[in-house]
Amino acid sequence: MVRVFGPILPAASDQGRTGRACWPGGHGLSLYAMSETRPWSADQLDRIGTAEELQLASRRGDDSLRGFVTMWVVRLDDDLYVRSAHGSTNPWYRRARSSGTGRIRAGGVEQDVIFADADPGLQDAVTAAYHSKYDRYGPAIVGTVTGDHAGEVTIRLVPRA
Repeated sequence: MVRVFGPILPAASDQGRTGRACWPGGHGLSLYAMSETRPWSADQLDRIGTAEELQLASRRGDDSLRGFVTMWVVRLDDDLYVRSAHGSTNPWYRRARSSGTGRIRAGGVEQDVIFADADPGLQDAVTAAYHSKYDRYGPAIVGTVTGDHAGEVTIRLVPRA
């Protein structure tokens, strides 16, 4: 189950909600978000999932894109995940959580996305995917995205329609 970050629902004044709401208990994409998403294609998953790095840009309030930030990406089944090295204070992570939407580029694919929480039950598998793909860089570097608090800063990338 996932929770969508940022104000992707209609304005709070229109819905009587905060704009960050989703299903009760924080599970699932909101109905508004679900109407704007689609699954990743097999080609996109292969190309992005095997790319060494991904570039991510969050959206500003005026819908323009911020600058792209380079990071690692992993694939787990039919989903793609990124993590914030050095925790929740990393500026790109704070902006992504705040905006809720952005764009990614990797493996020759450029796609608008929604930033969503990862299922807490998948954190060990996401960590294993990071180790499998990036351990050749050594524990000091890989540890920035696989440490004790890495699960708290895991973002699931959901493609927008």
